[in-house]
Amino acid sequence: MLGHEKLEQLAEIALGHSKADQTEIVLRGTDTALSRFANNAIHQNIFESNVTARVRVILGKRTGVAESNDISPEGIKRAVDMARAIAQLQPENPQNARLPQPRAPQQIDAYAANTADCAPETRARVIEQICRPAAAQKWIAAGAFRTQAYELAVVTSLGTRVYHRGTRADLSAVIMNDAGTASGFASTASPDAREIDARAVAQRALDKAQRSLNPIALAPGEYTVVLEPEAVASALQYTAWHTFNALAVQEERSFVRGRRGEALFSPLVSVYDDGTDRAGFPLPFDYEGVPRQRVTFIAQGVAREVAYDTFTAQRDNVASTGHALPAPNLTGPLPQHLFLAPGAASQAELVAQVTRGILVTRFWYTRVVHPLHVMMTGLTRDGTFLIENGQVTLPVKNLRFTSSYLDIFKNTRAVGRETHLMYDERTEMSFRAPALVVDGFNFTGVTQ
Repeated sequence: MLGHEKLEQLAEIALGHSKADQTEIVLRGTDTALSRFANNAIHQNIFESNVTARVRVILGKRTGVAESNDISPEGIKRAVDMARAIAQLQPENPQNARLPQPRAPQQIDAYAANTADCAPETRARVIEQICRPAAAQKWIAAGAFRTQAYELAVVTSLGTRVYHRGTRADLSAVIMNDAGTASGFASTASPDAREIDARAVAQRALDKAQRSLNPIALAPGEYTVVLEPEAVASALQYTAWHTFNALAVQEERSFVRGRRGEALFSPLVSVYDDGTDRAGFPLPFDYEGVPRQRVTFIAQGVAREVAYDTFTAQRDNVASTGHALPAPNLTGPLPQHLFLAPGAASQAELVAQVTRGILVTRFWYTRVVHPLHVMMTGLTRDGTFLIENGQVTLPVKNLRFTSSYLDIFKNTRAVGRETHLMYDERTEMSFRAPALVVDGFNFTGVTQ
């Protein structure tokens, strides 16, 4: 990584070249190391280091954006010139948002040197703690261990000067038999690689795999389910995209449009986004340099706030909540630090409440059927079990579901007290969530 001073120097070079009315420079550096394993052995080690400069210029009611990873003075100048040329070719947009005024974000130490400096040998020793016990019991382990250091700087011609650096480590594993008919999954994540407990991941995945042998087929229908945190994270992700996004509300494709303040969900459910919470992966400002605010989407079942960036905030004459993605984007403001508040029950106590139902480890291959109601279809995977009279009994063949993720939060009967931190690299979203007991979850098919 280049560091605060170097990134600011690059931004000042860009500002010096720009002749636009307003200019924004977003500089992002990442050092990512990844070790993948399969068949109980590491088969891939990669390390990627990259720095990108994204330039946004505003000329009257026109905007242009250009991005480059050529951060030489000449490369920076080319990016500025390209952004200006793009802006000049755009039609005027009467809703064109101006850049936000400078606001100082909270300073948060989210950097762990142990993660940034994690060597391949260290990752190999962590992975060994999964592969060795799997092989000893004649099971096959596969997965990945990633460590990443990142930095983000946003500098604008209006005076915004913000910088943050942090680290992430995440480990996931699937353990299965030779035939691929039984499998178990587990994962863990932390800003500090020293907190990655590979033995616990191995134990959990192996236990689920061993209990998954000889699964039975259950008839499709509505069941009470115990959703473990990985499944809950999927529900949080898609609900954040399609429901608590100000652009979705403004375009009348959000379930909560015109219904904020109503008790739409279970009173046991509280969901919020907080980029400053050290229990997740903190990033205290967004890609416009605006400080991230804690935004409560669901407060004890009542629909409350939505996430804003500068463009959507201008439309509603409110302040941005600090949820902008890099410009331009069609997604709108995105909550990327999601939390579901824990309850009081252990997972054993959650299961004990269910007379007949299904325990779901995680969802897989999920797709949106109806965005307004967050109607989803997908499969269970890597640990699906029958619950009878408060006990996990038999393994179950994976099931296809077609159900609204909103109904998960409407029909929550109980909330676990242990929370689990997860990270999705594709969307850069993190989740800290407990397990849930949910009634009336609709399964529509059985895998063969």
